[in-house]
Amino acid sequence: MDNTLRRIDLNLLVTLQALLDEQNVTRAAARLHLAQPTVSVQLGRLRDLFDDPLLLPGPRGMRTTARADALRAPLAEALAALERAVAPTRAFDPAQASNTWQVMASDYGESTVLLPALPGLRRAAPGTRLAVVELAPRRMVEQTERGDIDLAFHIASDAPPALHHRPLFTERYVLAGRAGHPKLKRRPTLAQFCALEHVIVSPMGGGFHGVTDEALARVGAQRRVALSVPHFLYLRSVISRTDMVAMVPARLVADDPSLRVVEAPIDVPGYQMVMLWHERVHRDPAHRWLRDQIAQAVKG
Repeated sequence: MDNTLRRIDLNLLVTLQALLDEQNVTRAAARLHLAQPTVSVQLGRLRDLFDDPLLLPGPRGMRTTARADALRAPLAEALAALERAVAPTRAFDPAQASNTWQVMASDYGESTVLLPALPGLRRAAPGTRLAVVELAPRRMVEQTERGDIDLAFHIASDAPPALHHRPLFTERYVLAGRAGHPKLKRRPTLAQFCALEHVIVSPMGGGFHGVTDEALARVGAQRRVALSVPHFLYLRSVISRTDMVAMVPARLVADDPSLRVVEAPIDVPGYQMVMLWHERVHRDPAHRWLRDQIAQAVKG
């Protein structure tokens, strides 16, 4: 920023615009609700600042100099932009909006959060777009801070404390296998449960141990984990087409006719799903509207 800009009092520019429009100190003072001597003093400061008389006496009042004429358009544009920048935030109108939302979610978040919210979002804000990117917890804070991501969906226990969060729902685990599975006609015993072939989701890939195994270890039991996959979508395909089973979040398999869902013989702790965002969009009306829409869609 050069020294000239540092020395400018914004009030002087407002006065300059009034003087250029009115070409009369008295009328400019009345327009600005200032005393005439005050405007005369400010005109003197403007002449020093621009090293130009700006306004000269004429036969019918005052006339502008060439420098003043050159200032007129850029000055009006700059003051209008400044007025928009400091104006109170306008209410968000979803029907007229054209935002592109960037959200971060796993395939579980896509199914349990975004899918229920999508119909309402499309009806209320048809001109907006939604881009979903893969969940990357380690990059979540950085990407929300940069503005690459508007919202993220993750479990509360792993939520970065640097971000705002809003609880969406509490999830629990159930045992699921294909419809007609011969070993899932009723709730299995602990021994029967452990003898089944299990599929596990390992988001980072390659893991064969999870919260269910921790719960089993506390009672001295161990299950057979035969397959590890990175995504819930593939897990659902596997258990619907084979005799393998899985401990899955209840919302993920609700009302799926291809699956048989029963209670497990072991108590596995659930988790809370939360919505996360950065301080930079915390008070923005459009982002607040989006968060409210999603929270209402998954309520319960």
